[in-house]
This record gives sequence, C-alpha cells and structure tokens, in this order.
Amino acid sequence: MSIGPITTSNDISPRTNGYAVADLIKRAQPLLTIEKFMQAKVLPNNSTKVMKFRQYNPLPLATTPLTEGVTPSGRTLTYRDVETRLQQYGDYVAVSDVIQDTHEDPVFTEARQLIAEQAAQTLEAIRFGVLKAGTNVYYAGNKTSRSAVVNTLTLQLQRLITRGFKRNLATPFTQVLSSSVNYGTQAVEAAYIGLVHPDCEYVIRSLTGFRHVKDYGQGPVFEGEIGAVENVRYIASTVFEPWVGAGGDVSTTGMISTDGVKCDIYPVIYLARDAAATVALKGQNAMSLIVKNLGSGGTNDPLNQRATIGWKTMTTGIILQQLFMARAEIAVPEITDTGSDD
Repeated sequence: MSIGPITTSNDISPRTNGYAVADLIKRAQPLLTIEKFMQAKVLPNNSTKVMKFRQYNPLPLATTPLTEGVTPSGRTLTYRDVETRLQQYGDYVAVSDVIQDTHEDPVFTEARQLIAEQAAQTLEAIRFGVLKAGTNVYYAGNKTSRSAVVNTLTLQLQRLITRGFKRNLATPFTQVLSSSVNYGTQAVEAAYIGLVHPDCEYVIRSLTGFRHVKDYGQGPVFEGEIGAVENVRYIASTVFEPWVGAGGDVSTTGMISTDGVKCDIYPVIYLARDAAATVALKGQNAMSLIVKNLGSGGTNDPLNQRATIGWKTMTTGIILQQLFMARAEIAVPEITDTGSDD
C-alpha cells in the first residue's frame, strides 16, 4: 500500500528532531566497528556528491652531502587524489493507528532504536563490502585460491601479513575515531587491526601469545574486541560473514561447513592506518531522522491510519592503499563437546 507522497519537512519541530537525530546516532555508535579504523571525512552541507581524499607521497631521502655555501634545489610536494561518489541509503517503518492506540509499549521509541541499529548495520555491511574487495590476499595453508582452502589462521600467517605491512611502511593505529556522537579521535596503543566473524574467536584465542582485553591495562577497549596477538588487535562482528561452501573439501578437515561438502571460508581483514576511507557518521548533519505522524499523509491516508519513522544518509567507502590492508581467507574448526575442558 502506498505511504503517500514524499515531503521535505518532518511532522516534529526542528528542535525535537535535533534531539531525536542525536539520540539516533548515539544509539548507532556502538555498532559501528569499521568506521573507527578508516580515514574519515565529514560531509559538508550543500556540497558535491564526489568525495576527494588526498595523499601526499613520501619525500626521497636526502643522501647527497651539502656543498658549502650552495643552496640545494629542494623538493616539490607530490600527491595523488582518490575520488569516490557518495550514495544515498535509508529505510523506514510504518506504524498503524491501531498499534499506537492499543500497544502498551512506546512504539515510536522502540522503532527509533531499531532503525538506529539497522542504519549502523547497513553502513557496516557497505564498508565491509568495500574492504573485502581488496586485492592483497593471503590464503591459509599457503594455498593459491579460495576453493583450495581447508586450513585455519596461524600465528605464522599473521606474521606474514604484518611483515608485509612493515615492508610497505604501513603504520599501526595510534589514534582511532572515537565512539562519541561528536567528531573526534582517541589515542590507542600502537597496533594493527584484525576484523573477524565471531566464529573465528576460538581460533584467535588459541593462537600463541593471545592476550585478553582484561590484561590490556590502560586504554579503550573496542566494541566486540576479542583480544590481541602480538601487534594485532582482533574485533568480531557478525557483519563479517563467510563465503558459504567456497573452500576445499570438508570430509576430513573438521572445519565448519554449511553444506557439509565444502569448507565455509572466513575473511579476516587486517588494517593499517590510512588503508581505507569513509564518510564518518558523526553529528546531526550525518543522518536525517524523518517522522511522519498520523494525519500527515493527506488524501493518500484519508483515515489517518499510518505513521512512519525512517532514516536517510549519504555515505561512501574506498580503499586508499591496497598494501596497507590485507585479507586472509581461512577455514574455521568446528567446536565439539568432548566432555572435557581441555
């Protein structure tokens, strides 16, 4: 059934809408895992849909001795621009007059919480789609393709990836985007970041040298963080879904397999600083909360039977440096109850 024509104004006051949007974003923040580790740019009002990220290239080493009294020629700064186009995303829920009249719960408050979670998870899925399309790939067990993978993550594989980062001068994170509504950063202990599905938690905890978050001491712990192994901090989210049945034969491996024939393959996304960028979900201008109360539909809702609450935002994501990130593709062991805690 048609909801009616789209209008440009909400049926709540600008002040109330401002509070509602701030609350919406506040509820969404804890669910935004990836955003913290991407270079962020805030979208100005009334601006172009094309976002430009500029990176300055390193200067060559000055290994030639200076000549007394002679001014060297100096260097010119060089840079490269990476552009991406923003896309618009959004959704809404409809609430009937009967529910509003008879339901004991504050329906619009519940709806606002649900759409906040939906908005955050939608943006997470979009950003994860950008990251997992990276071209710097490692297959567990030294395999050469996803379809051959039957091995899981090892400390040696992690070291291979972080060694590659260091060779390419990829910098660990020392600051990340804060989890507050306001735009800003917070300091963290230097580390690379590993993004994994919760099914991988058992594997991460089994790696030699695993350090639990409770042993970190000072410093923030990220939402969903499992712990650290050497200089990598691992964070889990169900957004980081596996490729079902995309690996090698599961018959003798004991790995997770949805179809019982081929291993499910899990991506582990490793990030260094400035590997990727996004438009940050920060501030009241980052997202629109759109409320249409009962009676706002005009002739398309003549009996005042429907109200809606929805969200809308503009965002994008882009990989800036392929060698500053990596994707490990692994299989994950099944966990069976052996009757023992060993």
